[in-house]
Amino acid sequence: MTGRLAGVRVVSLAGTLPGPVAARRLRAEGAEVIRVEGPGGDILRTVAADLVDALVGDQQVIRLNLKEPADRARLHELLDEADLLLTSSRPSALARLGLTREVVAQRWPRLGWVAIVGETGERAEEAGHDLTYQAQAGLLGAGTELPRVLLADLSAAERVVTECVLALRQADLHGSGGYAEVGLVESARDLGEPLRHGLTAPGGILGGGHPAYAIYLARSGRVAVAALEPHFWARLLDLLGIGGTHAELAAAFLERDAQDWEAWGSEHDVPVVAVL
Repeated sequence: MTGRLAGVRVVSLAGTLPGPVAARRLRAEGAEVIRVEGPGGDILRTVAADLVDALVGDQQVIRLNLKEPADRARLHELLDEADLLLTSSRPSALARLGLTREVVAQRWPRLGWVAIVGETGERAEEAGHDLTYQAQAGLLGAGTELPRVLLADLSAAERVVTECVLALRQADLHGSGGYAEVGLVESARDLGEPLRHGLTAPGGILGGGHPAYAIYLARSGRVAVAALEPHFWARLLDLLGIGGTHAELAAAFLERDAQDWEAWGSEHDVPVVAVL
């Protein structure tokens, strides 16, 4: 496979979502990815088999029981030829398999190890999932509705890719890939920075406080409007022939179906789309 990471070999022990998403990105850039699963496979497959297939379809999947010496020896052979190691288990669980920072650095000095944890540092052993990480980061709305996007998982996956590239660069410059932790809580907290500064908070400019950035009911469906720039905003109001209040825009968008408004927005170069 050709690509910017052609010739790079990745061994991934990282299951569920952030690790596989990151590994797919690396694979798309040309890296060879060897995915190591336990004897029972990835638990995510029991609830979202199609998703797992989409993530790992072009990777080499090997099932090993790392509690067995022979299978641990096979993993070591894979690491002998690897440039990057991805993990998502607790540090204590990896230590029981002989994977500690000291051991890895001594045996595979050029190997870059990127470890996905719930939170970096002393809280790396604490259990959690995307929902608890978003809760800790203050990203959940009022009430009990669950988030539709796994923000902590997916943003962490992007950080994993970045850390992998940095590890490869460090190995080229200094001969040591090193170790890096990616915390899901930290990833979620960074996503919440605009909220903490009021930008997307209720009543903020991107939180319902400006009629140029809002969702409106259409005759059928809904439309999302993001005409923040002055030239978009002026053009929108001029084309609709209205003033700039929420009420005026709400009344105007009831005149057509959402898909018709999307076509209208494309025709007139105004950011208006149907909400899927």
